[in-house]
Amino acid sequence: MRKLHKKPIQIYLEPEHEQVLRRLASERGLSMGEIIRRSLDKYLAEEVPPEHDPAVRIVGLGESTRGDLAEAHDHYLAAGERNAQNHAG
Repeated sequence: MRKLHKKPIQIYLEPEHEQVLRRLASERGLSMGEIIRRSLDKYLAEEVPPEHDPAVRIVGLGESTRGDLAEAHDHYLAAGERNAQNHAG
Protein backbone atom coordinates (compact mmCIF):
# COMPACT_ATOMS: atom_id res chain seq x y z
CA MET A 1 0.00 0.00 0.00
CA ARG A 2 1.29 3.46 -0.83
CA LYS A 3 2.32 5.93 1.86
CA LEU A 4 -0.05 8.87 1.97
CA HIS A 5 0.14 12.19 3.67
CA LYS A 6 -3.47 12.14 4.74
CA LYS A 7 -5.59 15.08 5.76
CA PRO A 8 -8.72 14.34 7.78
CA ILE A 9 -12.06 15.48 6.43
CA GLN A 10 -15.60 14.86 7.57
CA ILE A 11 -18.33 13.61 5.25
CA TYR A 12 -21.91 12.54 5.80
CA LEU A 13 -23.07 9.27 4.27
CA GLU A 14 -26.50 7.89 3.68
CA PRO A 15 -27.07 4.84 5.91
CA GLU A 16 -27.16 2.59 2.82
CA HIS A 17 -23.78 3.89 1.69
CA GLU A 18 -22.27 3.24 5.09
CA GLN A 19 -23.59 -0.33 5.15
CA VAL A 20 -22.15 -1.13 1.73
CA LEU A 21 -18.88 0.57 2.59
CA ARG A 22 -18.51 -1.39 5.84
CA ARG A 23 -19.28 -4.67 4.07
CA LEU A 24 -16.78 -3.99 1.27
CA ALA A 25 -14.08 -2.95 3.73
CA SER A 26 -14.62 -6.09 5.80
CA GLU A 27 -14.69 -8.42 2.78
CA ARG A 28 -11.53 -6.93 1.30
CA GLY A 29 -9.62 -6.43 4.53
CA LEU A 30 -9.34 -2.68 3.96
CA SER A 31 -10.35 0.35 5.96
CA MET A 32 -13.41 2.32 4.98
CA GLY A 33 -11.10 5.27 4.33
CA GLU A 34 -9.04 3.21 1.86
CA ILE A 35 -12.20 2.18 -0.01
CA ILE A 36 -13.26 5.84 -0.20
CA ARG A 37 -9.78 6.96 -1.39
CA ARG A 38 -9.70 4.29 -4.09
CA SER A 39 -13.19 5.25 -5.20
CA LEU A 40 -12.19 8.91 -5.35
CA ASP A 41 -9.08 8.03 -7.38
CA LYS A 42 -11.25 6.22 -9.95
CA TYR A 43 -13.80 9.03 -10.06
CA LEU A 44 -11.17 11.74 -10.52
CA ALA A 45 -9.39 9.72 -13.22
CA GLU A 46 -12.65 9.74 -15.18
CA GLU A 47 -13.72 13.31 -14.44
CA VAL A 48 -10.51 15.36 -14.52
CA PRO A 49 -9.49 16.27 -18.08
CA PRO A 50 -6.10 14.77 -19.03
CA GLU A 51 -4.75 18.19 -19.97
CA HIS A 52 -4.90 19.13 -16.27
CA ASP A 53 -2.40 16.38 -15.48
CA PRO A 54 1.07 17.96 -15.26
CA ALA A 55 2.70 14.86 -16.77
CA VAL A 56 0.61 15.15 -19.93
CA ARG A 57 2.00 18.62 -20.66
CA ILE A 58 5.54 17.26 -21.05
CA VAL A 59 4.82 14.15 -23.11
CA GLY A 60 6.30 14.36 -26.57
CA LEU A 61 8.13 17.65 -26.07
CA GLY A 62 11.32 16.28 -27.63
CA GLU A 63 14.68 15.16 -26.44
CA SER A 64 16.14 16.38 -23.20
CA THR A 65 19.65 17.66 -22.73
CA ARG A 66 19.53 16.58 -19.09
CA GLY A 67 21.58 13.48 -18.39
CA ASP A 68 19.69 12.67 -15.18
CA LEU A 69 16.13 12.83 -16.52
CA ALA A 70 15.40 9.15 -15.83
CA GLU A 71 16.57 9.41 -12.23
CA ALA A 72 15.24 12.90 -11.43
CA HIS A 73 11.99 13.00 -13.40
CA ASP A 74 9.88 13.58 -10.27
CA HIS A 75 11.97 16.66 -9.47
CA TYR A 76 11.50 18.06 -12.98
CA LEU A 77 7.76 17.33 -12.99
CA ALA A 78 7.29 19.06 -9.64
CA ALA A 79 9.31 22.08 -10.77
CA GLY A 80 7.24 22.32 -13.94
CA GLU A 81 4.01 22.17 -11.94
CA ARG A 82 5.21 24.90 -9.56
CA ASN A 83 6.15 27.04 -12.55
CA ALA A 84 2.71 26.52 -14.14
CA GLN A 85 0.96 27.43 -10.88
CA ASN A 86 3.06 30.57 -10.49
CA HIS A 87 2.11 31.73 -13.98
CA ALA A 88 -1.59 30.81 -13.58
CA GLY A 89 -2.39 33.11 -10.72
